[in-house]
Amino acid sequence: MGKIVKNLRPYWKQVLLIILLLIVQVYCDLALPQYTSNIIDVGLQNQGVEHILPELLTEEDYETSMLFMTSEEKDSFREAYTEEDGLYRRVELSEDQLNGYDEELLVPVILTYQMQSMMDSQESGETSTFTMSEDLSTESDVDPQQLMKLLLSGQLPDETILTLRETVQSQLDAIGSSTLKSMGIAYAAQCEAAAGIDMEDKQMDYMWKTGAQMMGFALILMLCAITISFIASKVGASVGRDLRQKTFSNVVNFTNTEMDQFSTASLITRSTNDIQQVQQVTVMILRMVLMAPIMGIGGIIKVYQTGSGMEWVIAVAVAVLIGFVLLLGSVAMPKFRIMQTLVDRLNLVSREILTGLSVIRAFRRETREEERFDEANRDLTRTQLFTNRVMTLMMPGMMMIMYCITLGIVWIAAGRIDQGYMQVGQMTAFITYTMMIVMAFLLLTVMSIMLPRAGVAAKRIDEVISTDPSIVDTKDPVKETASEGVLSFDHVSFRYPGAAEDVISDITFTAEPGTTTAIIGSTGCGKSTLVNLIPRFYDVTKGAITLDGHNIKEYAMEDLRNRIGFVPQKGVLFSGTIASNLQFGKANAAEQELKEAASIAQAMEFIEEKEKGFDSSIAQGGSNVSGGQKQRLAIARAIIKKPLLYVFDDSFSALDMKTDARLRAALAAQTEHATVLIVAQRISTILHADQILVLEDGKIVGRGTHKELLRTCEVYEQIAKSQLSEKELGLEG
Repeated sequence: MGKIVKNLRPYWKQVLLIILLLIVQVYCDLALPQYTSNIIDVGLQNQGVEHILPELLTEEDYETSMLFMTSEEKDSFREAYTEEDGLYRRVELSEDQLNGYDEELLVPVILTYQMQSMMDSQESGETSTFTMSEDLSTESDVDPQQLMKLLLSGQLPDETILTLRETVQSQLDAIGSSTLKSMGIAYAAQCEAAAGIDMEDKQMDYMWKTGAQMMGFALILMLCAITISFIASKVGASVGRDLRQKTFSNVVNFTNTEMDQFSTASLITRSTNDIQQVQQVTVMILRMVLMAPIMGIGGIIKVYQTGSGMEWVIAVAVAVLIGFVLLLGSVAMPKFRIMQTLVDRLNLVSREILTGLSVIRAFRRETREEERFDEANRDLTRTQLFTNRVMTLMMPGMMMIMYCITLGIVWIAAGRIDQGYMQVGQMTAFITYTMMIVMAFLLLTVMSIMLPRAGVAAKRIDEVISTDPSIVDTKDPVKETASEGVLSFDHVSFRYPGAAEDVISDITFTAEPGTTTAIIGSTGCGKSTLVNLIPRFYDVTKGAITLDGHNIKEYAMEDLRNRIGFVPQKGVLFSGTIASNLQFGKANAAEQELKEAASIAQAMEFIEEKEKGFDSSIAQGGSNVSGGQKQRLAIARAIIKKPLLYVFDDSFSALDMKTDARLRAALAAQTEHATVLIVAQRISTILHADQILVLEDGKIVGRGTHKELLRTCEVYEQIAKSQLSEKELGLEG
């Protein structure tokens, strides 16, 4: 997780903006259930009346409303109204002030409402279900109508009114607060209707107003969600771009040691599949993981504000869901860790088969290779199917749990609604808030399963990025521009990292400008390893290599390699054109320079046969040219640099004898003042070398010209006789 978050540091401004937008989005999201609750409780049940203080009162209702109020409460009540044409209109009050009146005057308003209800019941001959009349008549020995007259006449002092209120308070305490407020609002609606307000119009006005507010919040929510998605996607793509750039930049500087450590197949997987996973999870973190705690905390606050008393239901729901997800995660997690290794393996097998397709066909190994690919593919498929099947259980399982939670909430809330402690709208809002909170925790738990897999990918990427190349430039490189091309090996030994023995040992020789030094020996004797030390593909284990009197480690690698025209054993071409491949040696080479280098490399013959000449396309890896043509283009690429040190690592093996002879003759004129180092298998290629080094088991066992070695070096003699006749070698007579 830390490695994933670390990639977001350059984009902290965008992340901060996303957090702010998420807060707005969550605020709007959490506001909507309350509006739904209001539509049910206020709009449908209470005819659009929100508070116990009526907006408009007749003079009779104005006086009646104060029957059970104390002197202080009456003064507060009168301050809330102004008289207009015999009616009393409520002054402009804030929501907090109205809520304060609801709390302060609820009991006297309900008592007034119940008194009127009893009088209406008495007049109609019905029996009141509210027992206050019996208690009051016992206390005062009067019936409700007589009590109403006394109250209206003001003959009852505050002490008596308070005594009456205390008598009834025990009965009111048994009634839920929700029911009590509904009774107060019912009284307000009754008064407003008596004052001439059209309650149907008021109800519809409230419904339209609330609906418009919900629409406004929904629009803001939608805009925030779209903006967050856009920014998160952009940041995710930028993170992927940065990781690919860092990975590629570091891999380009890797030496052969690091390439051997990671393997090409693994580096490809890390640069593609792993980065893609990190990019996708980054977007999910910004869109979902950041929102989850905001939604969870906001939902908990909203649930607390509902006063439902059912917060424990959420705790149980979250605990059950987390337990379910962790159970599935514990089963699937080990397979997620294995999956990346299997992807590497499949990539490796695919790459080997596609690269060696011609060899596979030549040896009729198609069936075996298909089986090998099928085995790797099936292993990965089995692992993915297992994890997918396990994770497939997650969604239906979670939905089942959530539906059970909903049923549980309805069951418990029904009892509280019946007792008067809750309204239907509150229950609806509570269910919605519960689902939001549960989904927030659910997102976190689901991401806790996905993050480890992405964490593995991020760790694999970080391994590549944080791996420093074993060969780096010196802090104070040689600044000389003059170059002669004198190359010297001074008791050089080398062994590969982790190897027990040296590949080459105690190599000492000097290659002078204007001369050709050849290296020959049996396969595996260390010839290619030796020349790979010159451009610092590896660094020597012991001894030193100098160029023009300076240790090659003292040169900046760019400067060192600019001085060398290197032709590797395997001629590598890149997709593009013939010209673009030759310009690897010299980026701004003119057409005449291209022709000159191609002529020396004996490549003009087949280039001119192509319809587009130097603009002819080269497929990936040079697959549309022959091995000999590939080698000649690789040689021309080195020649066009015109360096003072040429290194040919068995670069003439694919050429026929005639072409080889012509190329060496043309090359001799080009390299008249340069140092030439040739690794060869064929004696004919090095017959005229000024110095031939014979390697065996990584050591020099012979040194001299062709004629000298025939007399003094048995290994060289055996190699020569295996390739040429004694007559060709000049050993007859």
